[in-house]
Amino acid sequence: MNETTKTLSGAEEALKAHLLARGQDEAASSFAALGLPTRRIEAYHYTDLKSLLRDVPEALAGDNDGEDSKRSAFEDIARIEIVNGRLAGDFDIEGVEVATSANSVSGSDAVVVLSEALVGDVVEIQISGEIDQVLHIDRIIDGDAAINADKVIVRLADGAKATLVESFNASSAAHMRLATTQVELGEDTNFVHLQLDGNSAETRHFAHNGYRLGANSLLRTFVQHSEAQLSRTVVTADFVGGGAHADFAGLNLLAGNQHADITLNVNHSVADTTSTEMFKHVVHDRAKAVFQGKIVVAPDAQKTDAQMMSQGLILSEVGQVLVKPELEIFADDVICAHGATCGELDKNSLFYLMSRGIPKKEAKAMLIRAFLAEMFEPIEVEAVVEQLEARVDAWLHDRDEA
Repeated sequence: MNETTKTLSGAEEALKAHLLARGQDEAASSFAALGLPTRRIEAYHYTDLKSLLRDVPEALAGDNDGEDSKRSAFEDIARIEIVNGRLAGDFDIEGVEVATSANSVSGSDAVVVLSEALVGDVVEIQISGEIDQVLHIDRIIDGDAAINADKVIVRLADGAKATLVESFNASSAAHMRLATTQVELGEDTNFVHLQLDGNSAETRHFAHNGYRLGANSLLRTFVQHSEAQLSRTVVTADFVGGGAHADFAGLNLLAGNQHADITLNVNHSVADTTSTEMFKHVVHDRAKAVFQGKIVVAPDAQKTDAQMMSQGLILSEVGQVLVKPELEIFADDVICAHGATCGELDKNSLFYLMSRGIPKKEAKAMLIRAFLAEMFEPIEVEAVVEQLEARVDAWLHDRDEA
């Protein structure tokens, strides 16, 4: 793509310079022509990065060698670290192979181009057979404020079964994280993929999760935003084999001036596939939660069943939950629906609890926990549920008046 005469912002100039410094001249030209997405691009209508991303770190994470970031510690879970984009450990489990490879740059989205061009080694994980032990990837940024780009590709052989927990952790600096996860599910596979937000409060977090579902595969996913100042996770799923089913879920738990966006694109391309989509949002103060969900049913995708729901809970007069659900259906024998709700805590339920002697703040906390419980119930990894519940408790504790 030829570079245009578009005027670049300071952040765009800095990002272009990073690409040129890495020898990614073509990517730098593409990025400069595209520029950071604005609200004029439909997929970024509620997350205008030209306005939200005014500055970026001066260094790339590979230049930092500190060890001051937090780590996620789970018992009885096989763990691997990716520190500043570099593989720092290995699963020692039968049926799991870990390797690294070079990356190729592609994409028509400026954030994708940037992310793909700055990735160093790609971490490739090949899974075969039924893996009983939970796998854990801790994606860590150490040191001073930096831009970190890393990429994980997970491939499940036919008949494989596994659970993967990914945690995003970082030092307290104002990092910019670019994380890509691609999952390829063979036939008759069963995969659970859970992502936990442990970023620093000043981090700008951009993730892209891509799934390709083979015949009769089962997928369950969960995305959480609660820590970073600015977050955007794009989830794309392509159903390419009949009999496949997926459950997509996510949570935005926000306060202060946080902005978090979950954008979901589900493509039912073949017949006899099903999916559910459930996303919840809790906002306080001036926080803004965004959910964009799009389900596309192709002409040949008869017997598709897809059900999407987004629910928001606003705890302040100035908080926002912005939702845009979409269905594009080109087949006539399908069951598809989407819904969205948004509101305050139920006053009757709050009054009932307070009439039983429960203080107002505690009563509100009980109702918020009940609202979120549905998200955590399907998660079978107890350590992950405990961490999520602890995060909710900490979030509630920090609110003087939820």
